[in-house]
Amino acid sequence: MFFMKSKATIIAIIMLITSILFLGCGQEEQQQQQAQKSQVKAMKVIQRDTPLTSEFAGQILAANEVKVQAKVSGNVVEKYVTGGQFVTEGQPLYKIDSSNYESAVLKARADLAQTEANLNNAKLDLYRDQKLLEDGAIAEQVVTTQAAQVRAYEAQAAANEALLQTALKNLDDTMVYAPMSGQLSVDDVATGTFASQGQTTLVTIGSSNPIFAQFSVSETDYLKFLNVQSLKSEAMNIDVTLTLSDGTEYPFVGQIVESDRELANNTGSLTIKAIFPNPSGLLLPGMFARVKLSGDTRPNSILVPQRAVQQLLGKSFVMVVGKDGKSEARTVKLGDKVGSYYIIEEGVTPQDTVIIEGLTNLQEGVDLAVTTVTAGEMGFTLAEVTSTYNSDTSTSSTPAASNSNSAKPAANAQ
Repeated sequence: MFFMKSKATIIAIIMLITSILFLGCGQEEQQQQQAQKSQVKAMKVIQRDTPLTSEFAGQILAANEVKVQAKVSGNVVEKYVTGGQFVTEGQPLYKIDSSNYESAVLKARADLAQTEANLNNAKLDLYRDQKLLEDGAIAEQVVTTQAAQVRAYEAQAAANEALLQTALKNLDDTMVYAPMSGQLSVDDVATGTFASQGQTTLVTIGSSNPIFAQFSVSETDYLKFLNVQSLKSEAMNIDVTLTLSDGTEYPFVGQIVESDRELANNTGSLTIKAIFPNPSGLLLPGMFARVKLSGDTRPNSILVPQRAVQQLLGKSFVMVVGKDGKSEARTVKLGDKVGSYYIIEEGVTPQDTVIIEGLTNLQEGVDLAVTTVTAGEMGFTLAEVTSTYNSDTSTSSTPAASNSNSAKPAANAQ
């Protein structure tokens, strides 16, 4: 009886060892098969309503800026303002020494008075000669000569009148007034400075509300968002927003009001100005900001990350995870770039899963070991990367888009 129990125990131990060996072999075989598969990262294709936006480096400029220059030469004897002060149109700014111009006015008046006296005498002589001619007491040539003398004095009187007006204007120009309402710069000259006519800038004055944001767009972006008619139209379907250098969003929406007539030769970019309200004076000329253009929204756009797209011989394609777990190449037609993504016109569906990492030397029909990731994990974003025209490249830190394939925007998609 004891022998039978011992035999059963031995058989049970042998069976347990055999099953452990078989299990270990099976796991080892699975690990070997897994090791033979290509390790890739993949994510679901995104389908969502996608606004066409682009972001550019811009600079804030005064909508109106005037360099106030001296219209007459002389020393600045009075200064009625200080740098940085807000002034209104017509407000006195400077007084230039007027003594020489006062003397010029007195001389011009005296010359004009002398000419007018000579003219009156000549007219009296002409009247007398005409009477004598009627009586036949003098020759006709005398009257003709006197009439010419009257016309000469008339011309001289008109010239002296013009000189007097010029002298009066120069005297008035010794007082310098603000040509517009705005804020003065701090480059204002001091009392005692000699101002040369048409050369010396006394102060610069600029308006702060409204204010311009100037930026440059590439030819591609120009064709993407704008055309000549829309740039010059009052009703444009393009919103312009600003992100300031500290990352805050400017609370007012702007409108494109000016564009250059040609692309710059050295950069191939088009200079554009958008106007913004600036009631609080937050925006100052010279500030830098990111300018975002937002156009129409494309409904149910198919989006794949740019890094998933490969190009060969003029064609674009992506690798997707096939139903059998193998790699499958798809030729795609690319649309616009939107942040980290391409809009795909043809080639993939919202049900597809595209490979975004592990594409090096990956061929079609290869067994895949897929790690599914999200856009947030990969740092993908729908926000545009700032263009580099006349500025350093900067990348938006907007949160990444979700990998949801719903037509509605995902919760964490920006």
